[in-house]
Amino acid sequence: MGKLGDSLDKAVQGAFTRPIPKTAGAQMRYLVKQFKGTRAAAAALGISQRTVERYVAGQFKRPRRDLAQRLEREVTKRWQPQIRAKAKQQAATIDGIIIDTRARFGYTAAPGTTDDARLRHLTQALPPHYAARLFEAQDQGATEQQLRNIAAEGLQEIYFKDHGRRAQDLQVEFTDVDYIEIEL
Repeated sequence: MGKLGDSLDKAVQGAFTRPIPKTAGAQMRYLVKQFKGTRAAAAALGISQRTVERYVAGQFKRPRRDLAQRLEREVTKRWQPQIRAKAKQQAATIDGIIIDTRARFGYTAAPGTTDDARLRHLTQALPPHYAARLFEAQDQGATEQQLRNIAAEGLQEIYFKDHGRRAQDLQVEFTDVDYIEIEL
């Protein structure tokens, strides 16, 4: 996933009430429980079923770096699903999200105005319906560009058009993202 998708995931992980398991054995046991078997857990991690069984039994303790990263990613993806859903629901219905980004914004506007793209640093709160659209698109497997388009639309309406009070014909493009952080 791209920068925006990863930032959405990181924002939701901030709502976790407990840290994910630290040791490889505990993480492997959690995945085996989630997948309801060692075969499915092995398939998700791209390793053999016997290797999974050895981690669960405590025979293997330290995974290779690439396996450790995959293991942590898979556990984090499934950790505290009810807390994750509650945080998304809260952001999508009540609170909204805050986007902090440094990116290049390009414009299409009325004749006589500048349309040169330039690098800007923005920190802007987006209302709940944009948060809902972002989370829904992410859950449906949207690409990074589709997520950027939703975020650009939100920034366009809230920041650049000031809730429709100015720049009626302005169209904003959200490109060259240097960094982006999202808070719930």
